[in-house]
Amino acid sequence: MHGARSYLNIEELPGTIAVFPLTGALLLPQTRLPLNIFEPRYLAMVDAAMAGSRLIGMIQPRIAGDDMAVRPALCSVGCVGRIVEYAETEDGRYVITLLGIARFGVVEELEGETPYREVAADYAPYAVDLGSDHPVSIGRKRLIEVLKPYLADRDMDTDWHAIDEAPVDALINALSMMCPFDPAEKQALLEAPGVDERAETLIALLKMANASPMAPASDTPIN
Repeated sequence: MHGARSYLNIEELPGTIAVFPLTGALLLPQTRLPLNIFEPRYLAMVDAAMAGSRLIGMIQPRIAGDDMAVRPALCSVGCVGRIVEYAETEDGRYVITLLGIARFGVVEELEGETPYREVAADYAPYAVDLGSDHPVSIGRKRLIEVLKPYLADRDMDTDWHAIDEAPVDALINALSMMCPFDPAEKQALLEAPGVDERAETLIALLKMANASPMAPASDTPIN
């Protein structure tokens, strides 16, 4: 199923959204995130979303790896996405793809009878996310200079033609999502005010990784 639509302003987005806490899963505006849903509470969440706005908020637990807790404390900022691809498997899973729409701040968590969690969302600080044009002042060359050693050290397959052809803003967001940064670093990329600031954060993280031996992600609070 493909069901993309445009949101012209934040008033079109619902004030209450279901949220899916998942460590390390970064969704950014205008990017796509595939998800494999199998827990009953999140199957119910997808059912409700498909019957309504098709919107789900992706958010990280404050403590990395706390996803399996019934109610892990949540970070203060997430990103709402619209289900644009949906399929059911024979073993009862849902395979969906979210298209990032806009970031949101958590005003409060709402008490309700649903098995999944819902929050009151504030999109106002991130209204810029709904714009279709995000000019970037940081050049591709500067990004590539730190990206090449990062990918080489990790033996990560790279389609350099695609990297050369991609718009810089799309490349920044794609790398922010795909690079195996730790959860706190992912959250910093999410919360960067705009694409330029995200690019600066991304370059700083790549430089730090290039200068340091690889280490496992820590279970420290994210936000």
